[in-house]
Amino acid sequence: MNIFTVETWDDVLWQQAKRIYNEAFGNKDAKSEKIIRNMFDRGIAQLHVMFVETRVVALAITGHLKGENSLIIDYLAVGSSYKQRGYGSNLVNYIGEWAVNEKKINRIFIEVECEETVENLERILFWKKCGFMLTNYVHRYKWVPETYKGMYLLLEGDDVTIKGEDIFDEIGKFHRISFRK
Repeated sequence: MNIFTVETWDDVLWQQAKRIYNEAFGNKDAKSEKIIRNMFDRGIAQLHVMFVETRVVALAITGHLKGENSLIIDYLAVGSSYKQRGYGSNLVNYIGEWAVNEKKINRIFIEVECEETVENLERILFWKKCGFMLTNYVHRYKWVPETYKGMYLLLEGDDVTIKGEDIFDEIGKFHRISFRK
């Protein structure tokens, strides 16, 4: 298993990984390739791609805003034929180590849908198994009907409770920069 991380747009790596991205998010919640490229152009995005031999099995798109002490996992997906093998949790562990060692970041934020569907509850359980804490705050975006909660993972040297409102303040800044033309 190998994981490659890039902080500048790499079309070859993206072409290898986008099948899994489209499979997981293509019908719902996917940012267009143009917006993802914009995130890289603005210097706020990273692409992490996991390979087993020559096959891409998982990917994550993360974001980091200058001056902030946290990393946002914007997207994380494991290919449907590779699920339940530990690849997702291995990728999360790698991202945590990368965040500490490369960016000196000590926390990771994610957002999860609130609606109590089997799929959403399974996602929350996955993140909890990876060490994330679920906040109680329910966030409503103006442009989508779903409600969300924030989750966070504390990394090295951090021992605080983080409020959901603070997570969404940072995620909101990240989204505004991501979509800015």
